[in-house]
This record gives sequence, C-alpha cells and structure tokens, in this order.
Amino acid sequence: MSGLFSRLFKITQSQAHSAVDKIEDPIKMIEQGIRDLKKDLDSSLTSLAEVKSIAIRMGKEAEQSAQRVVDYERKAMLLLQRGQGGQIDMAEAERLATEAIIKKEEHEKKAQEAKKQYEDQNKMVEQLQGNITTLKAKISSYENQTITLKARSKTAESVKKLNKQMAQIDSSGTIAMLERMKARVEEDESLAAAYGDIVAPERSLDEQINAALVKTESGATDAADKLAEMKAKLGITK
Repeated sequence: MSGLFSRLFKITQSQAHSAVDKIEDPIKMIEQGIRDLKKDLDSSLTSLAEVKSIAIRMGKEAEQSAQRVVDYERKAMLLLQRGQGGQIDMAEAERLATEAIIKKEEHEKKAQEAKKQYEDQNKMVEQLQGNITTLKAKISSYENQTITLKARSKTAESVKKLNKQMAQIDSSGTIAMLERMKARVEEDESLAAAYGDIVAPERSLDEQINAALVKTESGATDAADKLAEMKAKLGITK
C-alpha cells in the first residue's frame, strides 16, 4: 500500500527536467496520478469486501462447528443414559456414543481452525480498512492541493503576461511624446490669444468718454440711493 502513495511522485520525477518550464504538464501528470490512485482505491475496496466475506464465512463456520460440538456431546451422553436404562443395547449405545465423541472432537478441531482463520481475516480487514482510510485522505489532500496549484498557476501566468507587457512598454518614449504634445498645445493657446488681441477693435475716444461717464454716474446713483435709504431708517425727512 505504501507503493500506492509514492506513485504520484514517481510519475512527476520521471519527467521533471523536461516539464520544469511547463506548469500544465506536471498538473496533468498529477491529475493522472490521482486517477490511478482512485483505481487502486477501487481495487482495495473490492479486496476489502472479499476479505470481509471470507471473515463472515469463517465466523459462521466456527459457530456451526461449536454448536455441533455441543450437539454430539449431548447425543453421546443421551445414548449412554438410554443404554444404561435398557432402552438401547448397552454395547450399541457405547459404540454410537464413541462415534459421537469422535465427531465432537472433529468439530472441536474445525471450530478452533475456523476461529483462528476468522481472527486472521478480521486482522486483515482492519489493516485493509486502515490503508483505505489513509488512501482516501491522501487522495482528498492531493485533489485539494491540485485545485489550489491550478489556480495559482493561472494567476502566475496572467501576472507574468501582464508584467511582460509592461516591461515592453517604452516608458521614456511615451513621456517624451506627452511633453512634446503639451508644449505644442501651450504654444497653440498662446498664439490664439495673440491673434485675439490683434483682431480686437479699438474703441474710439467718444466711446471711452461715455463709458467712463456711465461708470461714474452709476456709482453716484448707487451712493444717493443708499443715502436716502439710511435717512428713511433714521426718520430724517429733509
């Protein structure tokens, strides 16, 4: 049974060098190893059932032989009793009782042999059952580890591809291109502002004077209105 547990590692060892850079291959080999272990488990379960069947049969044979020992002993005593009572000829009773005793001894021997075989089979059943329990636990552990390994493998592959792509990006060239684009945009903005100043129409002298008067008159009006509002609050009528 110990050979079953090492089979998984023997499979991977046989191609370890060629598969070192191909994570899919070891995973597939591990999965095949697990399938082989499951076949071994099925075979072990079949063997366990057969050994249990033999043990049950041996147990029944031991019980039957033990019961026959009791029966032949009872019959031998009954024959002697009836011979003594005159119901059967004493010589015949002794002859038959002797044969019953011989049968009793034969079945005693059979009972002992069957009992020993039964005990041996039970020991084998316990050993097989323990090995099967261990094998089931190993298979479950290998399956869980394989699931985790496959997930980690996919993650590592994705990260490797991303890092490779990032490593291939010309970061210095990209930054330089962005700086050149920024400088060009700023230059275009400054040039547009300059053209705006050139094409803006100059105001005439009259327009400038009127604008100044409007601003001044507007300020005076605002002040007069505020003064009237304040006088009203104070109750000053003049």
